[in-house]
Amino acid sequence: MRALILFLVFTLTVAAQDLSLPGDLTAGSDLTLKSPGDGTLYLTGPGTAVKRELKSGEDVTIAGEHLRHSGMYFAVVKQGSSVRSHKFFVAPAAAADISFLARPSRVPVSAPDAIRGTAFVFDQYANLVTVPAPVKFELSVQGGGQFSQTVTTRDGVAWVKASSGRTQGAAQFVASTGTASVRRVVQQTAAEPCNLRMRVQAQGKDLVVETDPIRDCSGNPVPDGTIVTFIQSGRNGRSTVDARVKRGVAKATLPSVPGSTLSVASGVVLGNEIRWGGGL
Repeated sequence: MRALILFLVFTLTVAAQDLSLPGDLTAGSDLTLKSPGDGTLYLTGPGTAVKRELKSGEDVTIAGEHLRHSGMYFAVVKQGSSVRSHKFFVAPAAAADISFLARPSRVPVSAPDAIRGTAFVFDQYANLVTVPAPVKFELSVQGGGQFSQTVTTRDGVAWVKASSGRTQGAAQFVASTGTASVRRVVQQTAAEPCNLRMRVQAQGKDLVVETDPIRDCSGNPVPDGTIVTFIQSGRNGRSTVDARVKRGVAKATLPSVPGSTLSVASGVVLGNEIRWGGGL
């Protein structure tokens, strides 16, 4: 048995010399083999199975379309009862495509490190390019600032964190490498209301309370539909009215109770207070 194993090892070693395979191969490249004599060549690899008849003194060319996938390949030559084998590796071709994930799709303005981008770099045959490659990330919104950073891939992947800008709107998030570029949209929305203020006006037996135009701390108007709570506290207890922002302001009607205190809030943000006693 030991003699048989040594014989097989010797046979495979000879095959490596006879096949005369090139040292470096990239996906999609043609492969030319020096024929070791008459016989049959079998080539197998990721998604590939090729059979070629060999003739002594003639080279055999394997078209690049059979070597599109990177990975380990095996070339086996059968000559009569003799079988000889050699393995070789096909590396990815140059970076030509990029897959880009951007999260989340909506984010409030002025949020630190709230936006994440991950890019995967591929060659033209969809092989992950594992050699380091620069990926440029850019984030911008019309009328707002711009973020730009270049990151080198590790094992085909590059990622980045970015803070959202101060201006609401559709932010363009772009990842590019070489001539390949992918664009994603991250909707930047207004943050929590800031400097919330209201005013009150008597209308018959009621009080009409209305806010000033509601904006966040960066000056962006909050979206219509945002809930604003008006609170009335007095001798008879406490009552609240929820109103939705419409065209930038919120408005509600409360009973006119002398000596009551009126206040306004939205989420965790508190506004001004007004003491109602027949006048302001």
